[in-house]
Amino acid sequence: MIAVLKSGVSELQKNSLIKWLEAQGVGIHLSEGQYQTIIGLIGDTSRIDIDLLNGLEIIDHVTRISDPFKCANRRFHPTDTVVEIGSGENAVKIGGGNFAIIAGPCSVESEAQIIGIAQDVKAAGATLLRGGAFKPRTSPYDFQGLRGEGLDLLRKAREATGLPIVTEIMSASHLDMFEDVDLIQVGARNMQNFELLKELGKLRKPILLKRGLSSTLKEWLMSAEYIMSEGNENIILCERGIRSYDPYTRNVLDLAAIPMVKELSHLPIIVDPSHATGKRSLVESMSMAATAAGADGLIIEVHNDPEHALCDGAQSLTPSQFSTVSAKVSEIRKLF
Repeated sequence: MIAVLKSGVSELQKNSLIKWLEAQGVGIHLSEGQYQTIIGLIGDTSRIDIDLLNGLEIIDHVTRISDPFKCANRRFHPTDTVVEIGSGENAVKIGGGNFAIIAGPCSVESEAQIIGIAQDVKAAGATLLRGGAFKPRTSPYDFQGLRGEGLDLLRKAREATGLPIVTEIMSASHLDMFEDVDLIQVGARNMQNFELLKELGKLRKPILLKRGLSSTLKEWLMSAEYIMSEGNENIILCERGIRSYDPYTRNVLDLAAIPMVKELSHLPIIVDPSHATGKRSLVESMSMAATAAGADGLIIEVHNDPEHALCDGAQSLTPSQFSTVSAKVSEIRKLF
């Protein structure tokens, strides 16, 4: 349920209403825009008399929301959320018209590799550096990442280039190791790891939440709700393709999810064309299509030697190829 206040309502009137609503046993999500203030009621709202609420002098109108995701719902928060990553002159904003490209290797392999790639992608227009330190792999015999050492190397790359770093967390037990990671990624396999999501919700650090392998938009937004219900609203959604029966691409990139999510939610949404397609030759076209569809950013895998990459070399661009993609995306962005 949402209650929209009339313009000109005083702080005392607003706070008195909020105190009364909380006494009814519901949680409150306050969204104060330039032209209106919206009070979102979270929890069991069946005990709230909607006619009584509508009759209050300070209420413009009251609407019940049937969607189970409340905090992530655009009706709770009509304006786009802007997530700021990093600090100082290197801070990056995503959402609300701010577009960013995250680029880097699937896995951190060595100091020379990650710093060299970081320098290359920054020169080509990337504003954040991705790199896997902990890698979830289907086979237990595949390379699992350098773990803590990989995080240290990412920090060195940040020192060398100024790029904020993005990397995936696998377990809540690793949270202490991620204290100075600028953007924590929750991978597709952990999208419904609800205990991890709740712990991330207790932070105030930006979270990149990837869509699950076979998840609906509702399930995806409900996972965002888990994080937001604990108080962390700094969430960026990432469409990375969903599983299909067609063997020609790794996944099916759901471009329609971009405008649909923007209708349903105020959270920014970016696209991962690398994991979605699994093929280097398709990354450029899907990056351009995602940008044209209104995505708030891209996350692209780039490797200096894809043929010998320890993970996902087939979908990784070379720095030169990434530079071409970045330039074409920049031209499309000029149309917005």
